[in-house]
Amino acid sequence: MKNENGEWIMHGLDQSDPGCIHSVDELTKIINRYGFLPLFQNEIGGFSVEEMTDPSCWWCGDAEVDPWEWRAVIARTGKIAYGKFFGKKAGFVSKKWFPVLANYRRDGYDFDARYEDGKAGHRENLIMRLFLPKDTELTDVDPKHPERSAEHTSLFSFEVKALAGFGKGGEKNFEGTVTKLQMDTYLVVKDFQQKRNKKGEPYGWANAIYTLPEYLWGYEYLTRGYAETPEASCRKIVRQIRKFFPDAEEDVIRQVV
Repeated sequence: MKNENGEWIMHGLDQSDPGCIHSVDELTKIINRYGFLPLFQNEIGGFSVEEMTDPSCWWCGDAEVDPWEWRAVIARTGKIAYGKFFGKKAGFVSKKWFPVLANYRRDGYDFDARYEDGKAGHRENLIMRLFLPKDTELTDVDPKHPERSAEHTSLFSFEVKALAGFGKGGEKNFEGTVTKLQMDTYLVVKDFQQKRNKKGEPYGWANAIYTLPEYLWGYEYLTRGYAETPEASCRKIVRQIRKFFPDAEEDVIRQVV
């Protein structure tokens, strides 16, 4: 999606194009095949949900055909990670490839160690403290029953903002801090839901619900890539993307991923 002469333009495919994705199931298969897929157009031509779908379907509100709605459907399954993973912009990473990305981005650090070494800031720590277990280590968390260890296993965006002390008179740059935690693979979006009024009726825009990827797939699974160097993980990612986009230069892939 690019701003051309003051107007945002979507770059996609006609519905009749054989490469056009028409359903969330088709998109899920593509994500699992590629391993990585940004939501919107980027420096690698064709490497986005935008460029694989019909522009007229976006933001129509019909979950059957609207790629904007598909992101929530896919995140809700817990089988694919969704978040701001690509140059601070949104996209998908398959379960298979997320540990590889996590090793590359985390540089082998669990969040506590990263914070203690001064590689994560105070604001990031305020947010992560809401999710990290208080009486046990992440290594002991059962992904099937994370609530036994953590005070919060998932929170709405507005809840994170309030509980971590951001907003008027408090900490600044909430969106930037949450984005950095996603880029570093410590937070993912679990779902999107509307707020509810006192009668239990939904209203307003759907809000992101955040969680730790460890609560989706378990600590042991998430850290299985820690045995290799971050650079080795990066090279794996580059090779995987070049399988499907052989004309993409390595430095461009590294820039996007």
